[in-house]
Amino acid sequence: MATAPEWVDGSVPTRIVDWLLAGDPSIRFQTLRDLCDAPEPEVAKAQADIPGTGWGALLLKAQDPDGSWGGGLYNPKWTSTMFTLLLLHWLGLQPGHPQAVSGCLRLLDGAEYFDGGIDFGRHPQRAENCVTAMAVLVCSELGQRLDGDSRIDDAVSWLLAEELADGGWNCEPHTSPDKHGSFHTTISTLEALAAYRHSGGPLPVAAAEARGREFLLMHSLYRSHRTGSVAHPTLAQFRFPPQWHFDILRGLEYFRAERCPQDDRMSMAVQSIASHQRTPGNWGGYRPYPGRMWFRWTPEDISRWATLRCARVLRWWDAAGPAPVDFGTPSGVG
Repeated sequence: MATAPEWVDGSVPTRIVDWLLAGDPSIRFQTLRDLCDAPEPEVAKAQADIPGTGWGALLLKAQDPDGSWGGGLYNPKWTSTMFTLLLLHWLGLQPGHPQAVSGCLRLLDGAEYFDGGIDFGRHPQRAENCVTAMAVLVCSELGQRLDGDSRIDDAVSWLLAEELADGGWNCEPHTSPDKHGSFHTTISTLEALAAYRHSGGPLPVAAAEARGREFLLMHSLYRSHRTGSVAHPTLAQFRFPPQWHFDILRGLEYFRAERCPQDDRMSMAVQSIASHQRTPGNWGGYRPYPGRMWFRWTPEDISRWATLRCARVLRWWDAAGPAPVDFGTPSGVG
């Protein structure tokens, strides 16, 4: 076991925090908010820097005059309107930013609707759960539900009706009561329902959220319900941005963001995160999902995004968990 490192407020090693604070404004903002417990004015000021410099500024500058990005609404991956708005969400752009609102309206106006569910011409005569969930997420958070646009409420109603008997969701057509939930679809839907609730959405979603969380927990976040083995190796590889994919880090980030109670069924996922350190106290990135991206997110021996995301999850777990997770001795930061 490595010796205890220097801590910031009893948590993340000081040298690692300093290195994160020297990164892009989006990383600085989230580090101040999630690792430093900085005063609210300082956090707000850091978030306000995202549209003006760094990755956020480059994305906003790339917006087309009609409010879209990349020449399409859902395709091409990963530069279309949907996935650019998702990336702005991951960066931490302020809710209600005018360009994000314009992009959200462009999504809703260009969508096809089936009983409230959303699609973008990918399927004949049916909506898709993942697509609907992503639209609800960005329109609720970045667009702040677009002043109560009824299309958001209708989409949430459709998502609630699509929940499966096991508590999860699946993008395949909901044709039988014994269909099994999908990790990918369930996390997208849970994030969407949380964003809708936080934005003041009037529909009751808490019960569905609780059932969805239980679906993930009964699988220890990434294990097969049939064999108990890791369902797929990629679930323990945390890429940034995650796009529509589930992995254990994205799952744990959701539980942390929602201030969920500690549950021992998360412990294997937490220990897996801790074991992925490339050097003590630091995490590396993974090769991104195939497709054109706005930025070249290359795998790195030490990644600011991976380190920020893993560190805040372990900090949250240590705050109330049964035993601290060792960050190791900080070294090689830079």
